[in-house]
Parts: sequence; structure tokens; C-alpha cells
Amino acid sequence: MLDWKANYEAFKKKHPSQPSESPSASEGSSGRESKPRQLVASLEDNLQSFQNQMSNVTDLVVRRLKIMGKRSSALLFLTSLTDQRLIQEGIVAPLQAPFVSPEQMKDEDLLDRVDLFNLVCQERVHANLGQRSSEWSVLMDLLMKGQTLLLIDGYGEGVSFDTRKVEKRGIEQPQTEQVIRGSRDGFIEQLETNLSLIRYRLQTADLVIETGELGARTKSKTAVCYIDGIANPELVSEVMRRLSIIDIDGIIDAGYIEQFIEDQPISPFPQIQNTERADKTVASLLEGRVAILVDGSSFALIVPALFDQFFQTIDDYSERFLIASLLRFVRLIALLFSVFFPSLYVSVISYNPELMPTDFAVAIAGGRAGVPFPAMLEVLIMEASMEILREATIRLPQMIGGALSIVGVLVIGQAAVSAGLSSPITVVIVALTTIGSFATPAYNAAIAMRMLRFPLIIMAGLFGLYGVVLGSLFIINHMLYLDSFGVPFLQSILAKKRAGFMDTLIRAPLWWMGKRPSYLHTLDDTRRAEGTFYANVDKIYYQEDNADAENTEN
Repeated sequence: MLDWKANYEAFKKKHPSQPSESPSASEGSSGRESKPRQLVASLEDNLQSFQNQMSNVTDLVVRRLKIMGKRSSALLFLTSLTDQRLIQEGIVAPLQAPFVSPEQMKDEDLLDRVDLFNLVCQERVHANLGQRSSEWSVLMDLLMKGQTLLLIDGYGEGVSFDTRKVEKRGIEQPQTEQVIRGSRDGFIEQLETNLSLIRYRLQTADLVIETGELGARTKSKTAVCYIDGIANPELVSEVMRRLSIIDIDGIIDAGYIEQFIEDQPISPFPQIQNTERADKTVASLLEGRVAILVDGSSFALIVPALFDQFFQTIDDYSERFLIASLLRFVRLIALLFSVFFPSLYVSVISYNPELMPTDFAVAIAGGRAGVPFPAMLEVLIMEASMEILREATIRLPQMIGGALSIVGVLVIGQAAVSAGLSSPITVVIVALTTIGSFATPAYNAAIAMRMLRFPLIIMAGLFGLYGVVLGSLFIINHMLYLDSFGVPFLQSILAKKRAGFMDTLIRAPLWWMGKRPSYLHTLDDTRRAEGTFYANVDKIYYQEDNADAENTEN
């Protein structure tokens, strides 16, 4: 398995038209490189080197045995990561069995004339062959990943066998993305299982999975997935380039990678989409995007990610287009509602009460008669209380969190109104705003919108409606400035072509969306053959009905 620098160089050789590598991409961790240490021909010296290096590894087992009763050898493995039954039945038993006939056993020089490694790997051992190497660091890495090493006296090299066995949880429904209509199998922490879920849905040889390692100490296996012939090679090259310059000691989750490769780290808006759903990942690959998965994480990263993707769900494509378009419109209204409603309330109450109907203004004034705080401070206090309650509900155990969220909102809201700390209309505004934020499917995008709510409230309290408009213009200008792997963040919404609008604010019928998004610059932009409309089904039924009618008349 190659590292990402080697993958990037190989990809550049395959696509020579790609831009040359920047100096920063070639530097990496060159300061850590040194001359590889080689194994020696003495088995005892090699074992001593491994034991000295791993003196604190309590689950290391060194099992000595003799091949054909003559040649000394040893197996090294970690009990916490290996299948010991496979080691016994697939490696130890075949090695201890006779290799050759009794007549050949009498030949004292037989073991010196044959290559024992080739004989063992090709004819005797039943476990999956891993890698043969003479470099000490390579074999050490293989051992720490759960493979079993075989060292033979007289050979300055070793061979590994894949005996890795790690406990894993079963495939379950995604926890962060509710499934209404769609597949209910989500990613887990094992990379091989996640890749199998993708291949199960994309049974084509065009699916390319490039693997590499990230993290100087964790050496986390990472996979980049894309469809050859659809994905833009420049996009794939850029993904590999950004991965190749990551220099950190450990990658624990996909979120670590996201923070290193995003375009604008200080922006509240996410520029990389994460998902636990395999069907959503496959749908993104079919559009021409690139997916990044890492061993140990149940989330996949999808690039590029634009603004409209964060209030869409894969379930929209399983529903009829009228229903899906309505749901998208409702989510967009809830999104705008959760961001701007509190600031509009503060600006109208503080500066422009004449915009409200007279009866409604009198009712609000009566409700706020005993509140000692100005509207801006009152809303900020209630919003901060709601955020604290929301965070506490998430961190509590599931059985307690649901009860606390309901009881906390009722008790705190009623107590605040009774104590004169807040008016009833403010409680209603904050409650509706919180409910509106729950309609955003993407958790990280919902957090970004909640963050923007507070500066808008302050702007509204200081400058009224003018402050709300000024803050909105600043947010829109910032979104226009953002990019995600070279694609403008609002490209899909501001697209001039009709095809770009078909899958943003509305979900057009599938037979209308015959082209892939133009802003991805895919090699093959056609995903539906010309003339395949739902009307063809009507024609078939119509012809069958006519044939039945003619048979009846005859």
C-alpha cells in the first residue's frame, strides 16, 4: 500500500496534463526520512531487535518453531489484533507438517538449496499472504496492524500473513441522519466494510479506490473513491495533493482530515459534506464528486460541497418530485426563519413598532411591561439559555435527554415569564426559531446558522432593520467569496443554465435532470439517455390496451 505522496505522483504520471506539484507538496515530512534499516540473516538478532523495540507491548507473542524439524523460525503477532485460531490452523500446523517426501528429508542440504519463503508462501501456508520485505520498519508496521510475521534463520527478510481480526459493531441505521425513505445501512468504523457497502451499490469496474496512510504514528488507512470516466481528473488530483501535504502524528477521525483540506478554515460554513449513509455517498460519486473515507471513522467526506447540499437529503430523490420540492421549500423557509426571525423581532420591537398592526403592538407592549431588559438583551439571554439546554440534552444519556428537553423548555420558559425575566412573545419567538433550526438535515450547517443568529441580533439591537440588512449583505458576500475545491459555494444556486436550477431550490423530475452538474466539469456529463421519459410507459400501456381491444373485437 502506497502513501499519499506516491499515489499523487502516480496519478500525475497517469494524467500528465495536470498542474505541477507545488513546493509545499513535495516537502512534507522529508526531515523524518532516513536510510531504511535492514534485517540480518541471524534469527536471534532479528528477534532481539523486535523485542527491544516492543519491550512495552504486553500482547506481543513470539512463537518459535522448526520448519521440517530442522530450520529454526519464529512467528510474531499481537494477541489483541489477530485471529489466533487462524494462526494455529493456517500457519503453525502447515509449517510443522512435512514438506517433502521421506527420501528428500534425508538430504541434509535440501533446505539450503531451496527458497523456504517461496515454498512456504506458495504451497504450505493457508493464511492470506501479506507482504515480503527486508526492511525492519515495514515489517514493524505490518506487525502493529495485526499481521503475523514469519522470520526464518538464515534469511535477512520476513514475510507477513493477514491474520487481522478486530471486533466491530454491526451495520445499523445512521444516527445523525434520519432515514424516511431509503436504505437504512450506515457506515461503521471499519474501512473495509464501508468500502464494501459502496461497491455493493456501484458494481462497476470504473469505481476507483485509491488507498494510502495518514498519521506518522496512527498510520490510518485512508481511501479516496471516485468513478473513472465521470470525475474530473483535476478534482481528484487536487484531493490527493491536499492529502499528501498533511503532516500530523495521528488521524483519529475523518474530521481531522476535513480541517486540513478545507478551503476556508475560519468560515462558519462547512465546505466539505460528511455523511454516514452509503447511498448518499454513491449518489455523490455518480454526480462526479469524490469521497474520502478513513479507517476508524463512520463518516465519509464528500467534495466539493456547495450550500444547497446542506438542506437536501437523499430521501428527496426517492419521493415524487412534487412532494420533494415542497419539502425542500419548507426546509429553506425554516432555514431563513431560524436565522433572521429573532433579529427581525428585535429590530421591529426596538426601532420600528409602527410596522406591526396596532392590536398586535399593544399586546406585545403589554406582555413586555414588566420585563427589565431591552429586547436585544432579552432575546440573547433566551437564545443562550436554549443553546445551553440543547447542548446538555445532546450530552446526556438518551433516556434522560428526551425528558430533560421537554421538561426543561416548559419549566424554564414558564418560570422566566412568571418571574418577569422574559415576555411570552419572546419565548414563542425563541421556540419557533429553535424548531426551525432542527429542519436543517446537516448538523454542521445547522450549527453555522445558529452561530450567525447572535451577531444578527446584536446588529438589529444597535441599528434596527438597517443592521439586519447590513448583516445579511455581509453573510451573502462571505458566501460568494467561499470556494469548495475550486467550485464557488453558491454556484448551484446562481447557475445560469436551467439544468443547474433543477436540483437546488426545487427537485425537478428525474427525467428532466439528464445532465450532471456543469460546475463539476465531469468527463461524462450525461446520466440519462435521450428520449427516456415516463411518457414511454404510457405509450406501452396504450399499445397493449389497443391490442387487447382488437382481440376482443375479433
